[in-house]
Amino acid sequence: MTDTIKKVVLAYSGGLDTSVILKWLIETYGCEVVAFSADLGQPEPLDHVEANAYKTGAAKAYVEDLKETFVRDYVFPMFRANAIYEGEYLLGTSIARPLIAKRQMEIAKMEGADTVSHGATGKGNDQVRFELSYLSMDPHIKIVAPWREWDLHSRTALMDFAKRHGIQVPTTPSKPYSTDGNLLHISYEGGILEDPWAKPPEDLFQLTVSPQKAPDTPETIEIGFAQGNPVAINGKDFSPADLLAELNRLGGKHGVGRVDIVENRFVGMKSRGVYETPGGTILRKAHMAMESITLDREVHHLRDSLIPKYAELIYNGFWFAPERQLLQSMIDETQRHVTGVVRLELYKGSCTVVGRKSDYSLYSEAHATFEDDVVYSQKDAEGFIRLNALRLRIRKLMQDTRGL
Repeated sequence: MTDTIKKVVLAYSGGLDTSVILKWLIETYGCEVVAFSADLGQPEPLDHVEANAYKTGAAKAYVEDLKETFVRDYVFPMFRANAIYEGEYLLGTSIARPLIAKRQMEIAKMEGADTVSHGATGKGNDQVRFELSYLSMDPHIKIVAPWREWDLHSRTALMDFAKRHGIQVPTTPSKPYSTDGNLLHISYEGGILEDPWAKPPEDLFQLTVSPQKAPDTPETIEIGFAQGNPVAINGKDFSPADLLAELNRLGGKHGVGRVDIVENRFVGMKSRGVYETPGGTILRKAHMAMESITLDREVHHLRDSLIPKYAELIYNGFWFAPERQLLQSMIDETQRHVTGVVRLELYKGSCTVVGRKSDYSLYSEAHATFEDDVVYSQKDAEGFIRLNALRLRIRKLMQDTRGL
């Protein structure tokens, strides 16, 4: 394989793993390496990523602002589905990988590269997400996954390699966390977090204040929706990326969106992760509230039954698969009238819906009222109940007759 690899496009974050990988690819394969960094709104600045890539040996470096594309074309479609994995994880890392892979493959085509590479380990989900995406776009692309090839099997070994080659990286032995950040979330794995009993240290968190230190006064906000997508906060219109950034600010201020979970990886093992998703937590709660008054009951329940499968497809790396695209079309059809405004209260880690309104509302106060009304005959409920109880009554009668 060494003789066949001429040019590699590397998904390059500038962190420990990919900085070492860039140098390792050059040393191992004697090939050109093109570094590609996607600005998805990660908290760490990307000002020096391009310069560091060249300093480490890259033949060319791309640093591209993809924040609006990320939120509009990936995050928002996912949130139109209310996707959540295993009841808690809002898929912040999972949903970023297909966009990075797609742009990486486009750059590979532009550069005439025959190979792509990534920094995902052989134990994790990201290797699957990246490579399924690559192969869905080019069945013949060559892939180098260094973590499955080299003898650098720990972050300590990587830091030693970086030191020997004069590569400056942000990870230190005192804070050896593996982090991934974008506009939707930040994730933390490794280090002390590998013990599922250990409490995450408070200095780990970057997006949210501790709920105990959050303001003592609740803050009320309003989110406007148009066809399932959030478009405004407190009556002010925002672009997709700016809207999510503002929700992150508001949620972070009030300690909203911290999650500590042990999840089931696609590759078969359990993994402990700590996540901060302030804006996404608010957005999902608000979207569900908007749907509660605009979706027909059976459509709502059918769509909800699809959420586990849809979320699993994203988590496992099948964003570009036909089954995810089919589900997306079905889900988007349900969103045509999910338009209106939701009011929420943020307070010390909680996000509570306190109001919702829509011109497309199916909620009828005239029918739902506990006061006197002329539109609903309560006597009708008797026949409804008896018909639904018929099979239960017959079952019990048969049991009694047979002595069961």
